[in-house]
Amino acid sequence: MSLAPTAYLVDDDSAIRDSLSLWLGMRGIRCVAYESAEAFLAAVQPESRGCVLIDLQLEGIDGLQLQARLAQRKVTMPIIFVTGHGDVAAARDALKAGALDFIEKPVDNERLVELVETALTKDTAAAQRQEQAALVSGRLQRLTQREREVMEQVVAGRHNREIAVDLGISPRTVEVYKSRLMDKLDVRRVADLVKLALEAQADSRS
Repeated sequence: MSLAPTAYLVDDDSAIRDSLSLWLGMRGIRCVAYESAEAFLAAVQPESRGCVLIDLQLEGIDGLQLQARLAQRKVTMPIIFVTGHGDVAAARDALKAGALDFIEKPVDNERLVELVETALTKDTAAAQRQEQAALVSGRLQRLTQREREVMEQVVAGRHNREIAVDLGISPRTVEVYKSRLMDKLDVRRVADLVKLALEAQADSRS
């Protein structure tokens, strides 16, 4: 399976697969179609990028079950349900589980393109956040325990003299640790250090 941003279409109706694949392709959107949830699950990877268009009524594993299995596998691509069955309860369950939207057949092709483009943009942004979080995490792991302690104090807004008293070291040593940790984290200003630390905290909670 390609890792390039792709609209993955899962529908057991070959006419629908061909029609939507053709329309999305004409609008410059890469589309790969699957005839069943099982076939898609055999190919998808957690690092796959794009979005997933899922028919609600599928033979075997149905649309809602597929959504649940993708979540279990940590596949985070946005999901759009495309169905010929206007089931309010199913729509509620799908949206509650995180689906981006739930649209009925016959599909408004322009509306579908808008949704797919929104989903691809959303997924790209999420991937960039993940890459940034991994980068920050890698940099933080390079810090020594003492450098981490100094960083926490700096981020808390404490001055060198206060940090020195608290850690039992000289203000000059605090400055040395601060310089080293900022070097390792590739930041030049205390404001950038604070921003990086806050982003790391937010990522750890998500």
